Amino acid sequence: MSNSEALQAHLASGTTTVCRCWAVTRKDGETYGFTDHDTDLEFDGTTFAADTGLTANALEQSTGLSVDNTEALGALSSVALTEADIQAGRFDGAAVSSWLVNWTNVAERVLQFRGTFGEITRAAGGFRAELRGLTEHLNQPQGRVYQSSCSAVLGDAGCGFDTSALGYSVEVLVETLEDAKLFSFAGMTEFDDRWFENGRVVVSSGAAKGLVGAIKNDRLTADGRSIELWQALRADIKSGDQIRIEAGCDRRAETCRLKFDNFLNFQGFPHVPGEDWLTSYPASSDLNEGGSLYGNGDGGAS
Repeated sequence: MSNSEALQAHLASGTTTVCRCWAVTRKDGETYGFTDHDTDLEFDGTTFAADTGLTANALEQSTGLSVDNTEALGALSSVALTEADIQAGRFDGAAVSSWLVNWTNVAERVLQFRGTFGEITRAAGGFRAELRGLTEHLNQPQGRVYQSSCSAVLGDAGCGFDTSALGYSVEVLVETLEDAKLFSFAGMTEFDDRWFENGRVVVSSGAAKGLVGAIKNDRLTADGRSIELWQALRADIKSGDQIRIEAGCDRRAETCRLKFDNFLNFQGFPHVPGEDWLTSYPASSDLNEGGSLYGNGDGGAS
């Protein structure tokens, strides 16, 4: 008899001892277990704590492709979910699984929900998290996009470039920081101006460890180098914390070919005519012989 069949037999008995358990797995691999039972439970290598105050609204299940939406409610706990971690975005997009469990025999259980955290808001000493079902992914664009710029993200499977390659990343300590988004360094002048623009800052130590910021501006200055993020890091970062700064890509064919020598993996269509060409008309002063718009044959970089 399977676990779900055993639970069904227990429910059919008329006297039940059931509760719900949730497992929350962050993108960094940290897993947290919660239960609405009055004592801790354990299965699948996870301890489901009873003292966290996590509860959930009734699950909305459907047989079609509509998204199964619900909410999880919880009290902020210094042991498990902390306000600092939620504010820093560590639980954004975390994977969530929910079981109905016989607390007298945890082998008798059934998985009721699997999905991810959506929007998380804080309220009255706790938090409210939207739960999004697996069918939420069907709302995401699929397939290739025909555009002149590259559709890949630097370093992903489509791009294939190794961002840890020599000269494309550097490990440094934070020197001067303003508003958690403007970094100033006395050195790092060996890299070209704007070398790290559109790249990433990954925090390796301190209270903000694991957080990632997107680089907006990278400038060589008279005193060294200045790097500005698009958004401030949402955790306490201080001078002396270690960060890794990765080179950026503006997704142009010329950048892919010259800066990264990776044009064979370019995921764009640099020869797609632009809007100006589509709305243009023949002129007697132009060369109208039907030839290629790109005569140099170098991938559209000129």
